[in-house]
Amino acid sequence: MKVVLLKDVKGQGKKDQIIDVSDGYARNFLLPKGLAAEASGSVLNDIKNKEASKAHKIELERAAAKETAEKLAAIKVELKVKSGGAGRMYGSVTAKDIAEALEKQHKITVDRRKMVMNDPIKQYGTYHIDVKLYTDVTGKITVSVTEA
Repeated sequence: MKVVLLKDVKGQGKKDQIIDVSDGYARNFLLPKGLAAEASGSVLNDIKNKEASKAHKIELERAAAKETAEKLAAIKVELKVKSGGAGRMYGSVTAKDIAEALEKQHKITVDRRKMVMNDPIKQYGTYHIDVKLYTDVTGKITVSVTEA
């Protein structure tokens, strides 16, 4: 008997997967416990619609990430940091500081955890920082750190 799993079933499959099981297993275990539904036309159609909806949502998110990446490539974030003695920077610039400056200066919100920085910035200058916006979409931010 062909059934569609409504929940993950150990040893059988994941949710929304169509599997072929024995009639007794389906009627005595899977169907009464609400773990599966018989694979009828309407159930299969619902699964197909869910998959299409999920694919559409992923495509929209990817398009939004690409748009944000293009915006980030065209802008420059400027940070003014206090200096200590002999023109040395007091403190450091972290991903959180860059995210806040980006929001304040350009009204673009990027999560600080998406910025790829090995170490905080500890010297004045211009830096190019990668931002992982989506699984295969990466943007670049130009950050200029100057003396305040």
